[in-house]
Amino acid sequence: MMMMRRRRMMAADFLQIPDDEKGYDLNLFCVPKHYEEDLESVIIPHGLIMDRTECLARNIVEDMGGLSPVVALCVLKGAYKFFADLLDYIKALNQNSDQSVPLTVDFITLKSYRNESTTDVKVVGEEELSALTGKVSTFSIADIVETGRTMETLLSLLNKYNPKVVKVVSLLVKRTPRSCGYRPDYIGFEVPDKFLVGYALDYNEHFRDLNHICILSESGKEKYRK
Repeated sequence: MMMMRRRRMMAADFLQIPDDEKGYDLNLFCVPKHYEEDLESVIIPHGLIMDRTECLARNIVEDMGGLSPVVALCVLKGAYKFFADLLDYIKALNQNSDQSVPLTVDFITLKSYRNESTTDVKVVGEEELSALTGKVSTFSIADIVETGRTMETLLSLLNKYNPKVVKVVSLLVKRTPRSCGYRPDYIGFEVPDKFLVGYALDYNEHFRDLNHICILSESGKEKYRK
């Protein structure tokens, strides 16, 4: 059985998945047949992702309610599902709670992967960020923080426009010796240093259509390696 530890950080709670966690057997879940031979196990089921996402939405509304305006900035491509689900929960809370967060949305693409190695970070969509200048609060939504260098690059870029507040929410943070030490303001799960795919996390553009977050097998890496 999967054991998760609940940890407290300054802005919010997160769930820690231990390094020795093997995950759940694929046969217990609905997994696309074309991926059955490419995955080791399900490490975070879709239902658990959604529950943590709802909790993160509550934390954000509590912390940012009353700030106006707020821009939700989606880091593409890997965060698009997390972004959509998180905003759905925030919108529901806006309608049914005492606090609300007035939102607009924007998108930026950060490219830092080539196969399993991190390369130079490329930013696509920077020209759209001028609207942030000195006027708004921003929370950036990411799928996973690994070394932290990609997010540091984004924050450095955002700070050029002097937004009032910048917060970062990431579904996953990976424990890795390659980390520069950066930690987001809101974290869904802290995960082992394994190659994870699904829920829009990809390997060379594959596995975005997988609902659960899974551990990619060595044979899967080889099959989809460019």
